[in-house]
Amino acid sequence: TRGMTVDTQEYHPEPRVAAIVASHEHPEFIVNVKETGKILLVDYSNLDALSVTTLEAARFLHDGGWDSTHRYFLTAANQSDKIAVVDSKDRNIEALVDVTKIPHPGRGANLTDPEFGPVWVTSALGNENVTFIGTDPEGHPQHAWKVVRTLSAQGGGSLFVKTHPKSRNLWIDNTLNPQESVSQSVAVYNIDDLGAGYEVLPIAEWADVGEGPARVVQPEFNAGGDEVWFSVWNGMEQVSAIVVVDDKTRTLKHVIKDPRLVTPTGKFNEG
Repeated sequence: TRGMTVDTQEYHPEPRVAAIVASHEHPEFIVNVKETGKILLVDYSNLDALSVTTLEAARFLHDGGWDSTHRYFLTAANQSDKIAVVDSKDRNIEALVDVTKIPHPGRGANLTDPEFGPVWVTSALGNENVTFIGTDPEGHPQHAWKVVRTLSAQGGGSLFVKTHPKSRNLWIDNTLNPQESVSQSVAVYNIDDLGAGYEVLPIAEWADVGEGPARVVQPEFNAGGDEVWFSVWNGMEQVSAIVVVDDKTRTLKHVIKDPRLVTPTGKFNEG
């Protein structure tokens, strides 16, 4: 990964890999090199002679996710305040989209905006913006790779947004917000009525974990798409929990506590 940065052309001896995803179009991995702002397309069709194509994006690359078609990979260059769009079929940078400030999408969220069609959504660390980017160059070319809508979260410090094909909700955490009431709760928008504003759910209060920061992080859906699971992230020596919310009614279903749950974050479906 060592090499020159995309903007200042300074040599970096040991840049980190921030994300790796497998292409749905070709036998290759898409690799984000954080400090240089370069994206590597690593062709593994011949393991004895790997072929690497280098794309120039922007610094500092972090994580990202696929659009709904699994052709385009959208990834945050968070210190450049940009989203890089990789066309995994044509193997190039499709666009660099300006956003604010310090985007942090996780995998982002795909939904169909009532006005602008298919979009991919990111929240941000640096401000309250929840940014919608058009992702349908064939059906909605006038909106493709443009910011088409900006909503507000409870504040900055967001790490993840999430929805599901079966859900009409858009969930937003604010894990790193300095205000306790914000970091311990989540905001949720109705996708069919985005202008109505968000509802706040007191996830940490429901978890009842006692003392500690009890930061709420990373909403994830169950396989059926009817439950949203939140991590309540406490200190190593404090009680943490997983809170399960009914997506349709936005009400508490379960609180999971166990001594083995230590500072939980991501949750993933298997099988």
